[in-house]
Amino acid sequence: MVASKLSHKSLRDSLVSFAHTLRCDLANRAKGYADARSLPHMLSYSAPPVVCFQAFDNYLHGNLFPASYKAIISNPEWRRRLTKVHTSARRSLPRRETGRWRELDSCMSSNALRMNVFCYSRLLANARVATALGLELGLVPRFGFPARVRLQNNQSDGTEVDMRLGDLLVEARLTEGDFRRAEKAKLLRYRDFLDVFDEHRLPQSETNFNSYQLIRNVLAASASRCSFCVLLDARRPDLAEAFYVVVKCVRSVELRTSCRVLTWQELARVLPPKLQTFLAGKYGIE
Repeated sequence: MVASKLSHKSLRDSLVSFAHTLRCDLANRAKGYADARSLPHMLSYSAPPVVCFQAFDNYLHGNLFPASYKAIISNPEWRRRLTKVHTSARRSLPRRETGRWRELDSCMSSNALRMNVFCYSRLLANARVATALGLELGLVPRFGFPARVRLQNNQSDGTEVDMRLGDLLVEARLTEGDFRRAEKAKLLRYRDFLDVFDEHRLPQSETNFNSYQLIRNVLAASASRCSFCVLLDARRPDLAEAFYVVVKCVRSVELRTSCRVLTWQELARVLPPKLQTFLAGKYGIE
């Protein structure tokens, strides 16, 4: 029993270490990036301090690649994503003179990283990018896709998947700690949960299933007959390990093999050179 407790503590410490190390690196890079370009920004009260950028000159935003930002504000559906409020701004950030802090202002935002990449002009018309993602050419990303996974009462839940590209659902990660836990009753209310997963093999405690967000997204992929990809940083092997632990519990071989991990670093190899340079300098993704 003692050995078991020690191993769990060691695992928990390693997960915290991977996330913390990446957060420190991103914070340092963002501060250097902002200072070198005189970009308007403020620092959070946390340690390490998070850099939050501000939009300026109408078509520029320090946290967003200029070509991608221009495309975002030109697309009404994408532009709405800019209005998502930064949930912890009141307690963690200095007050702005005008407007409110938004989630996409933060240098730690996986949503900002995702939109920097996938809103880049005609990105998915690039054959190398489409091949890396296993997609046909010319698709348009849908962000915050409502998956509407069926519940036992035949109603749908409010599940949102980070992004849909054709028949591919994507969960994008950067500095998030883990895929969260949920009470077992919350997952058992999904109509197809026991058909899709061997629940006894899933990572769990007496009362909770671990990696709730992964489980929910696999259910969404199954319900919509899509494949599923987790995009994560290569410096987060803990998230990759959590993914494989969940996916090996999927009953259907077809669904199991349609789920995969892709790192931002792997994707960066096939991106346009200007976008590669931006990701390398600001995020250390190269």
